[in-house]
Amino acid sequence: MGKRGPYAKGLARREEIVARGLEVIAAEGYSGASVHRIASAAGLSKTGLLHHFDSKEQLFTEILRKRDEVDDPGLDELSAQLADLESAYVRIVQRNADIPGLVELFTRLSIEAADPEHPAHEFFSRRDRDLGERVARTIERATADSGRLPASAKTMALLLLAATDGLQLRWLRDPELDMAGTLTVLFELFEHAIADGAARPE
Repeated sequence: MGKRGPYAKGLARREEIVARGLEVIAAEGYSGASVHRIASAAGLSKTGLLHHFDSKEQLFTEILRKRDEVDDPGLDELSAQLADLESAYVRIVQRNADIPGLVELFTRLSIEAADPEHPAHEFFSRRDRDLGERVARTIERATADSGRLPASAKTMALLLLAATDGLQLRWLRDPELDMAGTLTVLFELFEHAIADGAARPE
């Protein structure tokens, strides 16, 4: 049975606030995304918004959680190939290049969340673990018939995710940086290393 009454209305209101927050950041950038501005976009006072979220950091964490739902690569870990993984991540960084405010929000919050007491710490820790495991499973399955991997699938996944996060940080400083093209080169290196491993005798 679905949730009803005030609890369901509260959840719906939170989702609406997060959606408006995404829109504000996409349209006005990170610097324009004050709690007051997001509250206004959601038809609330600042006090009314903070009734649903304990702090600005908690609100921003939920905005990133929603962004991850939108950005999910949607890969079938049982059938995806390395080319599918490449296409998914190139597509994500190309889309992110159109919304620098969200890239800045992710980068700033991820740095602040290194503090275990930060409201976003658990979100980033879980995200790193879960996304890393999903990507590793995809790599392992996609390369199962290609010979030996140049490193463990887990290590290759870590390299991909670290490269993606690092490229976005550098892109904020240098918007001329070709994130998609650089990721493509990384995948070419993966493919060459896998092919080389397959060619070597056991």
